[in-house]
Amino acid sequence: MHGEEGSRLTAESHTTAIEKINQIVSTEEIDCDFEWVDGFLFCAPEHSVDLLNDELAASHRAGLTGVEKVVRAPINSFDTGPALLFPRQAQFHPLKYLDGLVKAIIRDGGRVCGDTHATKIEGGSPARIETSHGPVVTSDIVVVATNTPVNDRVAIHTKQAPYVTYVIGVRVPKDSVTRALYWDTGDPYHYVRLQREDGYDILIVGGEDHKTGQANDGNERFARLEQWTHERFPQALEVQYRWSGQVMEPVDGLAFIGRNPLDDDNVYIATGDSGQGMTHGTIAGMLLSDLIQGRKNRWEDLYSPSRMRLKSLPEYASENINVAGQYVDYMTAGDIKSESELGPGEGAIMRDGVSKIAVRRDENGAVHKLSAVCPHLGCVVAWNSTERTWDCPCHGSRFSAEGRVYQGPANSDLSTVE
Repeated sequence: MHGEEGSRLTAESHTTAIEKINQIVSTEEIDCDFEWVDGFLFCAPEHSVDLLNDELAASHRAGLTGVEKVVRAPINSFDTGPALLFPRQAQFHPLKYLDGLVKAIIRDGGRVCGDTHATKIEGGSPARIETSHGPVVTSDIVVVATNTPVNDRVAIHTKQAPYVTYVIGVRVPKDSVTRALYWDTGDPYHYVRLQREDGYDILIVGGEDHKTGQANDGNERFARLEQWTHERFPQALEVQYRWSGQVMEPVDGLAFIGRNPLDDDNVYIATGDSGQGMTHGTIAGMLLSDLIQGRKNRWEDLYSPSRMRLKSLPEYASENINVAGQYVDYMTAGDIKSESELGPGEGAIMRDGVSKIAVRRDENGAVHKLSAVCPHLGCVVAWNSTERTWDCPCHGSRFSAEGRVYQGPANSDLSTVE
C-alpha cells in the first residue's frame, strides 16, 4: 500500500524506535525487564509456505536483510514448519517502563496530571483544553494521544476501525519455552511472548479479534485461545490471567501521527497503533518532537494523518459500509422486551417507544437505565458481558457498566434515563 520507499521507511522507523527504547532504558536506568529477543513468524494451518517466501522477499526489499527463513521456530512441543526469523526484536514490561518515564518527566520539570478529564480541546493561539474539574489549560501546542482522537467527529474515525483482542496468561514451567516473540499468519493472527514470575514463566497468548461491539462471546474466544495454547504447548498449566483490549486498525496498516486534519495547525494527534503501540508511541515521540520544533523528519509523509493511499480504498469502503450497517439497530426490537428478563450482573438493549435503552441489573438486583445512544455519532451501544461494558459498534467508544466513558472517540458519558 505504501510502495517500496514507504516499506523501507516503515522498517527504519520501527527499528529506530526499538533502539530508542533501549537507549532510554539504559540512560534512565529503568528496571522494566527489557531484553533482546528474536521474533518468529510461522504459517497458520490454512496457509502455504509460499506466504512466508513472499514475506521474506518483502522484508529484504524493505531493508531488513537480517531476516532469514529457518526450518522451524524454536518451540520443542510442536513443529511450526518453516518460519521467518526476525533478529534483534525486543520486549519489556510497559507499565514499569512508563513509570520510569514519568519519574524522568517530573525530574526534568514536567507535570503529569492524572484523574483529569479533558472535556474540550481547541487549537488556536493559544490552544485551550477545558477539564471536567474546572481548570483550563492553555498552551502553544496540544497533542491528543488518547488511543483514538477525542477532539474530532469524523476526520480520522472513517480511516481506522476498532477491534477487540483477547489475551490469556498461562503458567508454564520455567524455561520450558524458548524466550522469543512468536506470531502466526492467521486472520486474526495469534501472538505469543513470555514474562518471568517467581519460579515459573507466564506464557502470554493473544488473538481471536473481532470488531468492537459486534460480538458478545468473549468466554468462547478465551476458550479457543486456551485450546490453541494447550495443543501447541502441552506443558501449559492453569490460566492465571485473562483480559481483552482494544486496538485501532488503520485502513492502510500504519499509525496516524502528525497534525490533526481539518484542525488548527497547533493540534497534533497520535493514533492507529494496530497493536504496535510500544513502537508507534516511540515513533510518535520522535516525529512529533521534530514537527513541533520545525525540524524535517523523513517519516512525516508516511505517517501523515491527512494521507489516503489509493490501494487502501477497498478496505476504507469495507470498514465504512460496516459502520453504516450498525445504524440499522435503531429499527430493531432490542435484545429484551422487559427488564424482568435480566439476571443479576446482566445488561441488554431494550426498546422504549422510539428510544433504545441500555438496561442493567446490578448484583443486588437493582435496575439501572441509560440512553443506548453513543454521544459520539449516535450509534446504539451493545452490552459486553465479558468486560461488563457498553461498547459502540461503530467507532469503538466504550463505557463502564454505569455509563462512564473510558474509551474514545466519545468524550462524554451515556446519559441517564428516568
